[in-house]
Amino acid sequence: MPSADVDRALALAPDEAVGELLRLPEGQWFERKSARIKPAALADVLVGFGNADGGILVVGLHDGQVEGVRGLGRRLNDLQQAAIDLTVPTVAASSRLLEVGDDALLLFEIRPGTGLVHANVRDEVFLRVGDENRRLTFAQRQELTFDRGQDAYEARPSGAELSDVDPEQLSNYVAATGAADGDRLLQARGMLDGDALNVAGCLQFAAHPQRWLPEAAVRVLRYRGSERGSGARQQLVFEERCEGPIPAVLTGARRLVLEQAPSRRALGGGGRFEPVPLVPIDAWMEGLVNAVIHRSYSLGGDHIRVELFDDRVEIESPGRFPGIVNLSDPLDAPRFARNPRIARVCADLKFGQELGEGIRRIYEEMRLSGLGEPVYRQTAASVRLTLSGEPVQQALDQRLTPEARAVSVALRDAGRLSTGEVSAMLGRSRPYALGVLGGLREAGLIRWVGNSARDPRAYWEIDRG
Repeated sequence: MPSADVDRALALAPDEAVGELLRLPEGQWFERKSARIKPAALADVLVGFGNADGGILVVGLHDGQVEGVRGLGRRLNDLQQAAIDLTVPTVAASSRLLEVGDDALLLFEIRPGTGLVHANVRDEVFLRVGDENRRLTFAQRQELTFDRGQDAYEARPSGAELSDVDPEQLSNYVAATGAADGDRLLQARGMLDGDALNVAGCLQFAAHPQRWLPEAAVRVLRYRGSERGSGARQQLVFEERCEGPIPAVLTGARRLVLEQAPSRRALGGGGRFEPVPLVPIDAWMEGLVNAVIHRSYSLGGDHIRVELFDDRVEIESPGRFPGIVNLSDPLDAPRFARNPRIARVCADLKFGQELGEGIRRIYEEMRLSGLGEPVYRQTAASVRLTLSGEPVQQALDQRLTPEARAVSVALRDAGRLSTGEVSAMLGRSRPYALGVLGGLREAGLIRWVGNSARDPRAYWEIDRG
């Protein structure tokens, strides 16, 4: 859940805000805690947020009810002082009371650490991962210490000033969060120090960040065939560089990839066969967003490359995976942001999902398209993601008729379809549609869901088993 949803809730009148805070799901940037929480346990949560991307913690809400904190007496002060008294080094957490009728809630806004790993006074380290606060092992702590040292780069001065901000980019962000003041919002998100933009603020909001960070760009390349070639055999047929603030870079790169990406023919929404991307849009777009958010911007001599071949898409970004990610099993990657300020703003603007979650989405999209698994490879200074357009079962794919492929794509996009809907989509009779569906079921690609042969609510869906 984007932190902008929490910001919008807190901008409401107190009674409305409470209702929204009770309704919103907990996640990477938001958690509720009972007023009965002990200061030591609260400190652990603050440590987890501080070691990740920061966020909002509300004390006094529990089990769908308002408990309030007015009756806590001296313990309220102990909770307010938890960051100072019980975290090392001190987590940057400001607190305030949100008045609710005759009572109040205690709100903490936690900012991510800058190159530091926070611990509690028992020397235990926690990391916020989704809606969990995970205690790290000794080895994980060592890796986090190294990675946090790297991520401090986004908090360094960039050379850009508040006057270099693109008014449109800031206006869009203010609208997304419901904030009242753009400058204060930049301060709250850790993008601004006085009138100076740090690297994260420059990349997100400066009109032309490449003035200070020339390699903060995405280069889209299209090759003929399946090889790059060299010299006179160079197969490059298209090349364009996307620059500007991160939202503009992502939007521009998406447009170029859509224009240049390899395609195949499939039945479209208008009932006609038309070109569709060989690799699912959601798969390569999630890979591109992850690359832009999590690349190492301290490696200034390189940029992100999206390379398009007739049979695959490759995305390469500067910087290796964080040390806490096990490359042998990317699906088990804990969520970690090398650039937590950038990650939070991009999430607020609804650009993609996060590292561990985004990787799982890429795997899912490829599998549902009948394609091979994504392949991640690391060089000494980069990560390369390869998304192949080759069906995982070539023989099976060759046996499928164009109608069968169209039905499988439609089911993936729609989630579920009735036999009548498939018949209408194909423009063929119901028995013909049943024949196509039956073939897909025999191939293990789809399944029928219903209580009986005459169930009017029965439907077909992708078999995810």
